[in-house]
Amino acid sequence: MKVLLVCAAGMSTSMLVKKMRDYAKDKGVDLDIDARPVGELKDGEGLDAVLLGPQVSYQKDNVVKKVGDTPVGVIPMLDYGRQNCPNIFKLIDELTSK
Repeated sequence: MKVLLVCAAGMSTSMLVKKMRDYAKDKGVDLDIDARPVGELKDGEGLDAVLLGPQVSYQKDNVVKKVGDTPVGVIPMLDYGRQNCPNIFKLIDELTSK
């Protein structure tokens, strides 16, 4: 599964990416995940899902236009702040099972 986290500048999101990679490895989930500032997002080519950090949730409509058919979700503030990987993986599952 290939997921992109979209953020403002990348500091806190890069920490979340590392934690999600570790969580996926522990659970035996094949996950290719990366983070990118919203200004660097080009398209959704090859992505299974795009997740926005809550600090850029106002950009969701613009991101949806850029990524086409790739599902887009916003990580809830509490899950983002606590880096709650189980809940974030549930969000990914909900987005990709539609």
